[in-house]
Amino acid sequence: QVHLVESGGGLVQPGGSLRLSCEASGSIFSIGAMAWYRQAPGKERELVATIAAGGYTVYAGSVKGRFTISRDNAKNTVDLQMNGLKPEDTAVYSCNANIQIGAWAAGYVYWGQGTQVTVSS
Repeated sequence: QVHLVESGGGLVQPGGSLRLSCEASGSIFSIGAMAWYRQAPGKERELVATIAAGGYTVYAGSVKGRFTISRDNAKNTVDLQMNGLKPEDTAVYSCNANIQIGAWAAGYVYWGQGTQVTVSS
C-alpha cells in the first residue's frame, strides 16, 4: 500500500507565508510527477503546481512568482512554499504523485487527504 500525508496547513494573514509538505510512504518502487492541487468551497479542484522527477516545474498563473514547488527524491517528499498569500488562496490543498509499486507495474496516481489553508485577517 501507498500513503501520501500532507502537513503544514493553517491560518495565516494576507501577505504571510506557509510551507506545505507531503510525504509518500509504503511499497514504492519509483515516483514520477508530483503535484499540488487545491479546492476552494464551491469551486472545482485546480492544479497549483507540478514537478517532474527530473525537476521540471509548471505553475498555475495565479500563483506563479509567489509559490515554489520542490521535491526530495531521497525522502519521497514534495513541498509547496507559499509566499505573499492572498484570501483567494484559501482552499484545501492536496498533493498527488504518480507512483510505481514495482518495476512490473504501471504508474498510478495516489492522493493525500488534504490540508486546509486559510488566508484571513
